[in-house]
Amino acid sequence: MARIFRRAVSLALLSCPAILAATLPKPADWVPIRWQWEQPQSLDLLRETPLNCLLLKAYSPEFVTAAEARGIATLAVIAAGSDPLPAARQAVAAHVTGIVLEGDFPEGTARRVREAAAPATVLELTSRSRMALNSGAAVMGTYQGVWPGIPVGSDGGQKAGPTGSVWIDTNTGFIRAVRAWTDAPLWVANEPPPRTVVTGSRYLRAIADAAMSGARWVVALDSDFSGRLAKRDADAMTDWRRMAALLAYFESHPEWRKMSEAGKLAIVQDPAQGGLLSGGILDMIAVKHTPVRPIPRERLSAEALAGAAMAVNVDAEGMTAEQKEVLRNFTRGGGTLLTGPPGWKAPTATGTNITLEKADLDRVNDIWRDVNSMIGRRNLGVRLFNVSAMLSNLLASADGKTTVLHLVNYSDYPVENVTVQLLGIYRRATLLAPDGAARPLEIYQTEEGAGVDIPKVGVCATLQLEQ
Repeated sequence: MARIFRRAVSLALLSCPAILAATLPKPADWVPIRWQWEQPQSLDLLRETPLNCLLLKAYSPEFVTAAEARGIATLAVIAAGSDPLPAARQAVAAHVTGIVLEGDFPEGTARRVREAAAPATVLELTSRSRMALNSGAAVMGTYQGVWPGIPVGSDGGQKAGPTGSVWIDTNTGFIRAVRAWTDAPLWVANEPPPRTVVTGSRYLRAIADAAMSGARWVVALDSDFSGRLAKRDADAMTDWRRMAALLAYFESHPEWRKMSEAGKLAIVQDPAQGGLLSGGILDMIAVKHTPVRPIPRERLSAEALAGAAMAVNVDAEGMTAEQKEVLRNFTRGGGTLLTGPPGWKAPTATGTNITLEKADLDRVNDIWRDVNSMIGRRNLGVRLFNVSAMLSNLLASADGKTTVLHLVNYSDYPVENVTVQLLGIYRRATLLAPDGAARPLEIYQTEEGAGVDIPKVGVCATLQLEQ
């Protein structure tokens, strides 16, 4: 009798998807993961995690019902390469929350799928070069990304980049460029490198690399880890809980995503050009721990440049007369402007290419030397010491009263004795970390403003400062 009752309830829920949808989070609040299992009991792994959105390549109506009964959104993934309409109709029949078109489809495909799948949400995970930055999509996304970390050279040592510092593979420059253009949530949905067993710490870096710049990495597990996790292997469960804690850390502070990039250095570029590549000017500046504000060329204005002392114009050839006048007024007001050399043009993301080719790198090096010379050792918002294996991001609230400094550690060991020197006067400093309670830190006066010493940074930490 109980079995008959449960079956009746399931059928009732399947026939009334609007009841389920009312309890689901909105797309802006989706915390996504590629889900490999079809058994409803696998959803137990999501307990006490903020993960609430599953990207599914295989699913059944019963699984979808079980997920949505827990308030978990389900997205059917349709890959490029065949007509997506039959798959979209199948997904709608299973009452999924939405559909993900992954890959590069012919022009107009997304529109046809939206018409066929209405009212289900349809998201696109395209190549970077195909991202429709003006589309007004509920979620902006790409399946392309570098795997964050410190690359190892052929001799087994850490690889140095064009900046002379230890190079860090990161998606942060790309994320900053896109988020300067759109307020839509951004998903970076790259998967682990093929034929690679990924350690727990590397998963943590992928999460933090995206989150410190306001994006979400679509969690994707390699086959070894997912196999051990399905068996509730002790080590795998420990790593899983650490991933959940790190995700919860960033999700518990939605205000961070609403903050603006801070600092007195601005870089003007077309996000559809060099901004969509990893390893370009933005990443080079980030490795030097100089806070930088990307400004899309189309949004260049006196207001966008307010508070900046320096600006880099990487694409002078594409400037309109009005945009050139904005930059002239910036220099008349005392700002320092660096313009790319005559004929210089930013490299462009094309097809599957998301990093600089050697020829492009040589061209970027030409302008990087000038940028580095201009920046020098000046404090353009914050200076950091003992952070060679880390990246940072300086953010400010709209009223300017709260400043946040994210620190992400890309090494396999905690970093100790980090020194932070900030412009401005602050009355309170608090250190936040995913593995501990908020901790007040002493603020001391420096020649240019305020100084704070951070005892240790594990995977990541956040310094929150109040004026």
